[in-house]
Amino acid sequence: MPIEPDTKDWTWTLERACPECGFDAPALDLARVPDALRDNATLWEVVLGTDDAAVRPSPHVWSPLEYACHVRDVNRVFAGRVRQMLEDDGPTFANWDQDETAETDDYGSQDPATVAAEVVAAAEEVAQVYEGVGGDQWQRRGTRSNGDVFTVDTLARYHLHDVVHHAHDVSHVTKRVTVASYDAWAQEYAAGTAEMPGSVRDAVASFAARLPAGARVLEVGSAAGRDAEALEQAGLSVRRTDITPAFVAMLRAAGHDDAAVVDPLTDDLTDPTRDAPYDGVWASASLLHVRREDLPDVLVRLAGAVRPGGVLRLAVKEGDGARFSTHGHVGAPRHFTFWREDGLRAVLEEAGWEVAEVEHASGERDDWLDVTALRREDRGR
Repeated sequence: MPIEPDTKDWTWTLERACPECGFDAPALDLARVPDALRDNATLWEVVLGTDDAAVRPSPHVWSPLEYACHVRDVNRVFAGRVRQMLEDDGPTFANWDQDETAETDDYGSQDPATVAAEVVAAAEEVAQVYEGVGGDQWQRRGTRSNGDVFTVDTLARYHLHDVVHHAHDVSHVTKRVTVASYDAWAQEYAAGTAEMPGSVRDAVASFAARLPAGARVLEVGSAAGRDAEALEQAGLSVRRTDITPAFVAMLRAAGHDDAAVVDPLTDDLTDPTRDAPYDGVWASASLLHVRREDLPDVLVRLAGAVRPGGVLRLAVKEGDGARFSTHGHVGAPRHFTFWREDGLRAVLEEAGWEVAEVEHASGERDDWLDVTALRREDRGR
């Protein structure tokens, strides 16, 4: 069944951040474009490896396979356009009808494994084209068939938003893939993260200092329980939860019988041990796996489970968009959503949290936003 053609004018994304996918084109460092395109391709490799990659979530919405075919072709088209702009003076691009291409090439019947390889190859090709741009070349111009004028600079920003946004379009696949990866690699993750970094130890101390002795804390994403032990050593009472069954099994085997499999987006967050709200929430490097459109709801639900004045500590990766990555102690793909400070502050405040502190930290692979927030008397929406 053909999809209703997309006739929107997306050039507004060159002026402000996209509220749907979070991509901030004006703030983009152009030096990041090549690697961002390569990172985006890794997401499609993972998505196309699922059993239902060719299944549409509804009759009028593309399947992950169809989106992947489109992203492959977008990368190919933009590689050609950038070359034109570098080689010719003020070229006018040939019209490309993406919806007609999808129907003519029958995106939905293409082989997912073949498409996965083609997406990676197309991303690499266009990444190398951008890597060859320098100096005044970023200001060379080209015109679309509808009359829109781009420079290589604005075309790169527009292009990257396109593929990042489509990664967002298939983000419904991400939770189950990420949970399955943690489930399969739980023992290795636990062993590899057993030693607490000094920065996390300092965060535990800072968090505990804001709470009275014996305060009850909901931990979202306990993993094997390293942080919970440190929080308890600091005088707090911790409810251990994780969305990954293997981690909860490890916690119970260690004697924490009340550890529970909890999805903070959908499951009851009420403390089963007492008829009172929590005093705080510890969510260090766990909510970074939550889809961008789901985090506001998660934060609202957490605010509803915490007393006024209660403390939230969360850490997410700083950056744009989202991607899958296979690294560290998990040898399978996990999905990460990246945030900028302004966007994260906005969703926290809308959800009923007052941001007390935001720390910017540099890690081995990525930059981080470490946030402390307080639950307001009025909870927002």
